[in-house]
Amino acid sequence: MNYKILIIIFTSFFLVSCEAPKKTDKLNLDFSKKYKNSGFALIYSDGVDIKKKLDNRSLLIFHKTLKNKSSVKITNLKNGKSLIATVKSNKAKYSDFYNSVITTRIAETLEIDFTEPYIEVVLISKENTFIAKKSKTFDQEKKVAEKAPIDGIQISDLSKSKSKSKKIKKNENFSYSIKVADFYYKKTAQMMHDRIVNEISLKNVKIIKLSKTNYRVLIGPFDDINSLRISFEKMKSLFFENLEIIKNV
Repeated sequence: MNYKILIIIFTSFFLVSCEAPKKTDKLNLDFSKKYKNSGFALIYSDGVDIKKKLDNRSLLIFHKTLKNKSSVKITNLKNGKSLIATVKSNKAKYSDFYNSVITTRIAETLEIDFTEPYIEVVLISKENTFIAKKSKTFDQEKKVAEKAPIDGIQISDLSKSKSKSKKIKKNENFSYSIKVADFYYKKTAQMMHDRIVNEISLKNVKIIKLSKTNYRVLIGPFDDINSLRISFEKMKSLFFENLEIIKNV
């Protein structure tokens, strides 16, 4: 009799322990689906040095890390207007400074300033369409991210491709910073700060305390797009993928 009771208790414990990881896995998958990036778009035209073709009458874009046919929300961050577009390809070769390549139709519909095409790209597909790439981060940050995930710590190898761009006149209202990442520990943020200063010799690096458990590493401010692009491209050597450009207000 006692033996049967022990079997029932053991079986119940086993079933409960098997179900628990499913809930945890679901939470991890939901977080991995999120993708958001603010930065400058490259507006497609005949003069743009991209081998792949893009119909300028369409609501299609090129993106480097989202799968083909992914649905994205494109927002003009200067006026708040937005629309839904589709990723045509992630194989197009263009500078990593741009967070996407958009058509003239998208730019005109959203009334984007062609000299300062500042947009936000957000993945809205319910499918897990973000391409996972080789990444590296600090062990402490990995443990913390599992409990309290913070945007901006995705890292991967960047393309070495370059593209030609037209010179843009200096805008007196132009003021942007590069968001490197948000960190849970100030010590880890300081390590990243020191690495940027020592390895790629950028001087305008700062740590902003957002809360007791959120420290942001920023580079800037920049008052012209050329100096912003130079610093952004230098950051490629540190293998960050989801660098964001933030407008200073």
